[in-house]
Amino acid sequence: MDTSASALSPAPQEVPVRFRRMEDHHNLVPVHVVWEITLACNLKCQHCGSRAGRPRADELTTAEALDLVDQLAALGTREMTLIGGEAYLRRDWIDIVRRCRDHGMRTAIQTGARNLTDARLDQAVAAGLQGLGVSIDGLPDLHDRVRGVPGSYDQAISALRRAKVLGLDVSVNTQIGPETPAHLPDLMDRIIEAGATHWQIQLTVAMGNAVDNPDLLLQPYQLIDVMPLLARLYQEGVERGLLMIVGNNIGYFGPYERMWRGYGDESMHWTGCAAGQTTIGIEADGTIKGCPSLATSLYSAGHVRDMTVEDIWRHTERISFGRLRSVEEMWGYCRTCYYADACRAGCTWTSESLLGRRGNNPYCHHRVLDLAKHGLRERVVKVKEAPPESFAISEFALITEAIPGMEDAPPLPARDPEHVHIHPRERAAGGGTTPPRLEVCRGCDQYIWPHEETCPHCGSDVAAEAARHAEDTARRRALIEQAKRFLAGLQTAGME
Repeated sequence: MDTSASALSPAPQEVPVRFRRMEDHHNLVPVHVVWEITLACNLKCQHCGSRAGRPRADELTTAEALDLVDQLAALGTREMTLIGGEAYLRRDWIDIVRRCRDHGMRTAIQTGARNLTDARLDQAVAAGLQGLGVSIDGLPDLHDRVRGVPGSYDQAISALRRAKVLGLDVSVNTQIGPETPAHLPDLMDRIIEAGATHWQIQLTVAMGNAVDNPDLLLQPYQLIDVMPLLARLYQEGVERGLLMIVGNNIGYFGPYERMWRGYGDESMHWTGCAAGQTTIGIEADGTIKGCPSLATSLYSAGHVRDMTVEDIWRHTERISFGRLRSVEEMWGYCRTCYYADACRAGCTWTSESLLGRRGNNPYCHHRVLDLAKHGLRERVVKVKEAPPESFAISEFALITEAIPGMEDAPPLPARDPEHVHIHPRERAAGGGTTPPRLEVCRGCDQYIWPHEETCPHCGSDVAAEAARHAEDTARRRALIEQAKRFLAGLQTAGME
């Protein structure tokens, strides 16, 4: 199968409601909210960042929860994902689903699906639930071991099938660790057979329980093999009716970036961490963060019992860090990268959880490939334990070493951080900022800044390659139209 970037443009897909329009950025619309409605959980996941199990001591009352939904609706939220812990272990979860749907929000839950009974599903559907995402991290042995409960894989697959029969949109969420890639092809077959139409992939992050089990973390250099596998499965999935959606810590700007973000629109690409820009995360006690996965100790922006959601959203520093953050806070490789100002070091959750400081993210496909050309790779080693709290982080050492057998590769060139391209991000009237937009070099299908005349990746003349591409596109369209006319003529002749 051809897995070159040019061969991997996805088939047209229905654009999801969480798709961000430019006005969403300008007007600071919290398009997608992920809400941990309880920390109670009936699984024992070794990679759980929130260390779920028992409910929080002071979770929101029903009245407070329903008022919170009303406030989010007033801010323009279009999609609500309810999570835990395990969302349906909260007694009033159906009331929350119903209130979200009353406001027209697309509403789904993400679940481990242990003891997700028919009665619970029937009640949720009656209340208007539209989607069910089930977490499945591999084939039965791996999944049950990571999730800590024998039989949890079978219950997860059963939930998919039953939800599909009830007419719910059915998806799967898979976390990738070192053992997961070998499971992905067979797992894709199984979830398609069970009815899944969407498959979200993300890397396991060094937070909470995952810090206690560092063997569950993929090493950065392993992306060099994992990313081509994901690209192949993405294309196979499109052909079989399954859309792979990559999480915010998959990327960035490698040869497959044109696939990951835009659902077929290559003008869409990674534009930096969305925390506090078009996304809100909520903890069960009413703590508000810019992203549900961020460390509470560092990114708790306020509490709904003390402030309105709008005031927290628009005015607190901890939730707005991403809106005008500068490349000056970046460091290491990311500070000198060609894509520094577009990317802003990728996923904040991943980099800060790993290294104790945002702004340098080794889990980057572009970075891994660039280092490999110079005979280098990176790996991480835990140097500090995490405290017992939810969303606790520790610290890992980032080690750069020679790839065995490539000691004679050319050295990594020195790059001046002062020469990094800076895209001015001014606040719009609504308080948000405009993310940068890159263009595609038609000589190598890599993203480049619009001012480039010569591609920094392949050395081609950008304008000449664009003209050639336009001619090729016009020629293909003409041939398609010619074929259509020919077939229409045959059909007309057959009817005479």
